[in-house]
Amino acid sequence: MYGEKACLLAFYILCICLSVVESIGQVIWAVNSGGDSHTDVHGIRYQKDPLNVGITSDFGRSLIIQRVLQQDQILYQTERYHHSSFGYDIPIKDDGQYVLVMKFSEVYFSSSDMKVFNIKLNEHTIVENLDIYHLAGRGVAHDEIIPFTVKKAKLTVQNEQIDFKESIKVEFEKGSADNPKVNAIYVMKGTIDDVPKLSPLPGTEKPAQEEEEEEGDDEDTSTTAKKESKRPRRPSEAKVTDPYASEDSSSMMWPVVIAIGAFVPIAFCLCKL
Repeated sequence: MYGEKACLLAFYILCICLSVVESIGQVIWAVNSGGDSHTDVHGIRYQKDPLNVGITSDFGRSLIIQRVLQQDQILYQTERYHHSSFGYDIPIKDDGQYVLVMKFSEVYFSSSDMKVFNIKLNEHTIVENLDIYHLAGRGVAHDEIIPFTVKKAKLTVQNEQIDFKESIKVEFEKGSADNPKVNAIYVMKGTIDDVPKLSPLPGTEKPAQEEEEEEGDDEDTSTTAKKESKRPRRPSEAKVTDPYASEDSSSMMWPVVIAIGAFVPIAFCLCKL
């Protein structure tokens, strides 16, 4: 009897250890645009692109995409684009908080203002004049993350309420330059905090001292910063060496390995009692 309780205690300790492993929200729909099915390092399962409009391309395979582990390069290397607007219909059955995540990388152009387009959610513009190169550079991953809420046949996004009928339409609208595109897209039930984030853009990491100083700013400074944050971001330095090119996903398994390593001797000792 005591041995059984000891084993249960050891199992409980294992569960606590495993709880430190990063978790994400419930992904209800995911597509690798222009590409085949793929499961990423976070366990998100992207289905093969089912769309039959526009053009698929894997031109991005000629590049190493920065900010992304080697195993997930494909999500930013394949894409779907169209000479006019196109979109995806995504079923949503339940009320709740959701996040729309759209993945992009500029793999063709080498300057700003060459590809500019808009993104709509159920006819509401959620991203205007998206210029991927301007935001990230060439061959650099960029995610657009849009939270929204579904409740009582209403969709609320960016403080706007829209009629909702069991599905959303994400539309990539032709803009002022070239063609709209997307590399991958998913919808997650949860909040922005549940979404795996890309690493910082090269050259944009802030020293710890700077971050502490920012936390101490007064309300007026905070207001000024918010105004400045609305200005277009400068292109990143996309020429730096990919920091993840030689990294392998085994590093992401270390929390699990450590937890199991701690569990085995504890279980053995306790069960012997």
